[in-house]
Amino acid sequence: MTEHDAPTVPANDFETWANHYAAHRAFSHPSELHGGLCGRLAAGARLDADEWLDVASEQIGVAPEAIQSAADLKQFLSDVYDQTLSGLQAHDMTFQPVLPDDDHALDQRLQALSAWVRGFLEGMAVCASQELGEASGEIREIVEDMVAISQVADGEDDSEEGELQLLELIEYVRVGAMTIFIEFNPSAPPPSPDATLH
Repeated sequence: MTEHDAPTVPANDFETWANHYAAHRAFSHPSELHGGLCGRLAAGARLDADEWLDVASEQIGVAPEAIQSAADLKQFLSDVYDQTLSGLQAHDMTFQPVLPDDDHALDQRLQALSAWVRGFLEGMAVCASQELGEASGEIREIVEDMVAISQVADGEDDSEEGELQLLELIEYVRVGAMTIFIEFNPSAPPPSPDATLH
């Protein structure tokens, strides 16, 4: 990727997603599309550019030709795919789901988390339904917990306790998604500490 092509805003920035959705009159939740992509990648699927744009167009309710003709949206979705896969593959475990920050109300953030998890589970089911049935007990337990989280519609009023519970759920989902990715995507071990960095 050339310097000119490099994204200036991380593709996991929720406000960037929301702005693209508003500009193109998308009707679904940004977090759900990111979750769906993560679920597919975690299941071991890899999409070429056209496959990913087809998935995205169906999810957000924008015609594929509209995405193809919208250079900004097409580039953004390309960046999203690349950055999401890189984040899940990274050995530093810093991957983050696309969710609104704490400037948003607790209920909005909880609904976004539920949408992300719904997308993740759907993406997993599309690409690895049989493999999930044969997965380890730990993986099945994570999936069962995610099903419960996806059904949470709202929470309590903004409060310190509610905030802590939401943060715990987000962390569980974040680590759970990475655990599933590692299970279905065996990779090379991380570089040794004394390896030369470039």
